[in-house]
Amino acid sequence: MKNYDVIIIGGGIIGSAIAYELAKLGITKTLVVEKNYFSSGSTGRCGAGVRQQWGLKFNALLAKKSVDIFENLSDELEMDIEFRQGGYLVLAHSDLQVEQFEKNVKLQNSLGIPSRFVSKEEARQICPPLNLNSFTAATYCPTDGHTNPFLANYAYLRAAQRLGVELKRYTEVVDIITEKDRIQGVVLDDGSKIYSPVVVNCAGPWSREVAQMAGVDIPTHSERHQILVTEPVEPMFDTMVISFQIGIYVQQVPHGSFVMGIGEKEEPSHDIRSTWQFLEYITHHLLNILPIMSKVRVVRQWAGSYNKTPDAAPILGEHPQVKGFYQAVGFSGHGFMLAPMTGRVMAQQIKGIPPEIDVSPLSVERFEKGELIIEPSVVG
Repeated sequence: MKNYDVIIIGGGIIGSAIAYELAKLGITKTLVVEKNYFSSGSTGRCGAGVRQQWGLKFNALLAKKSVDIFENLSDELEMDIEFRQGGYLVLAHSDLQVEQFEKNVKLQNSLGIPSRFVSKEEARQICPPLNLNSFTAATYCPTDGHTNPFLANYAYLRAAQRLGVELKRYTEVVDIITEKDRIQGVVLDDGSKIYSPVVVNCAGPWSREVAQMAGVDIPTHSERHQILVTEPVEPMFDTMVISFQIGIYVQQVPHGSFVMGIGEKEEPSHDIRSTWQFLEYITHHLLNILPIMSKVRVVRQWAGSYNKTPDAAPILGEHPQVKGFYQAVGFSGHGFMLAPMTGRVMAQQIKGIPPEIDVSPLSVERFEKGELIIEPSVVG
């Protein structure tokens, strides 16, 4: 009979970061279970941007401290994760949005995030092809950036392995064992049982189904979001251009290709097929902001899942109805950029020490209490 101190369901960046941070705290008898290959879910399909320009304090703190970790993560994990800081240029399109951005920048600066408003002329210096008539104002944070999601995930996993963490891929958890509202372990798809007093739900798109195995329901659902990549071209700009109102983001990666996506109205589902309608929709909005992109050819497109909550904020912490059952889910498209500090905070909670950031507002209990958190700065 195999026993562990912690079992983590899901081998994406969130689960991997938690496993590594647990090992650093001395909890090395940990198992990470992934039903497919590592990075096969949302991590391997994300845009991999990393920004600190948020409108709520705990989101900005999670992001700021995650960037602090990202800046040294290649050395710490002994693997180059290709983290670079080309900044984020965030476009506003109305006076109301400018007013919100003023509040955002004030908050961010109070936390040590070097964001600022930039003039249209400076915005064009940061991104020369930008259509100045497509936006009202803009903010910029030079320490925002981008990293390689596959390398970051694998680096966490390998570092965790070196510290004693065990990994199982192509292995599915089909049930969670509980007794008297306490976690006892999991059942795998081969029928075997593995025991542990702690199970962490990091299943991303499948978070609700995993929670149901433990006898609880969490208000998450999966929603398709699509991305495309272009042919590589000469460098045009180094920043990420993003609009919360339009729901679009565009960046040029180191080898010259552009990676971009846009939010569309989608029904909850696990459908991750890509569509021609997406290509048509993003082209319409993209060319208004960056007309020069009309000359760049699309190479391919794909889709992945946002695991969403009713207020677009994650669920973090132990479930109040099942002792030992922890959630790190529902990031609504922002899990990758918040992963380093999320991993640390979750590991601290599991270890039983006060977390560096108070994430109690992100408990699942907020939905029953009607204490939803409305973040004003999200890509839908």
